[in-house]
Amino acid sequence: MAEIRTIAVIGAGTMGRGIAHASALGGYRTILEDILPATLRRAGEEIRANLDQAVELGKVTAAEASAAFDRIEYATSVDSAARDADLVIEAVPEEMESKIEIFTQLDKFSRPTTILASNTSSLSITEIASVTYRAPKCIGMHFFNPVHKMKLLEVVKALETDADTLASIVEVGRRMKKEVVVIKESPGFITSRINAMIGNEAFYMLQEGIASAEDIDKALKLGLNHPMGPFELVDLVGLDTRLHILEYLHKTLGEKYRPAPLLAQYVKAGRLGKKAGRGVYEYPDGLPATRRETHSAGSASANPLKKQP
Repeated sequence: MAEIRTIAVIGAGTMGRGIAHASALGGYRTILEDILPATLRRAGEEIRANLDQAVELGKVTAAEASAAFDRIEYATSVDSAARDADLVIEAVPEEMESKIEIFTQLDKFSRPTTILASNTSSLSITEIASVTYRAPKCIGMHFFNPVHKMKLLEVVKALETDADTLASIVEVGRRMKKEVVVIKESPGFITSRINAMIGNEAFYMLQEGIASAEDIDKALKLGLNHPMGPFELVDLVGLDTRLHILEYLHKTLGEKYRPAPLLAQYVKAGRLGKKAGRGVYEYPDGLPATRRETHSAGSASANPLKKQP
């Protein structure tokens, strides 16, 4: 089993910063990368706030939180983040083209022994790994939002993933305090496949006027004991992410996953969920982080690793 000491996380969005939080708290030197310095600054602020909250709730000690935050470094280029890592976890948007582009770069910049993992929630790890010269060292790590609170980690074994890589990643998940399930690669894995179908059916019901979004959410929470309603969940995950998942499942698994037209219409209208300020519901608390970061950040060149974003 490979020894993992340093973990690089590519992409400091919602999932990336959550993975970095879990990695640092698990005792790993953690390098969080994003091309936008403003995104890295916000990621650092959010991680610090979440660690402080964990201290207040008694989940970690103040010393543990401080040590975890000190383990996090920041980088603005893939090569500077990946060159010293034993494990690189890609956390870019759920688009095959983006993930293949990142894995091509990671294969070039990482040491031959480095394990490459994707945080994809539905895409083929085998296809992503095929662009590298290290398919046996490629694997899926599907974390859940919010990463610092959600216990589950789906570890996805691709066609050529070797036993040593699988064992190493299961141990990483354990150190991150996750409950690990190991899955043979299949479109949508376990949770995304089932969740996509529930959420898509909810959109069809909303489209048909069967009930309001609020009442559909209430029915699933109170009648089926779901912690969140399907519309609350899709607003958190992102309507664009859910649409990409459904499009992929429709292509690979057939007609029962055809995206509801209303979901596609919302995405076209820019109603992407909390990150955009509106999705199925409205979130009027200011400009969404993704747009604010894009507008405030200038162009970023490759920088050396930094302790503070």
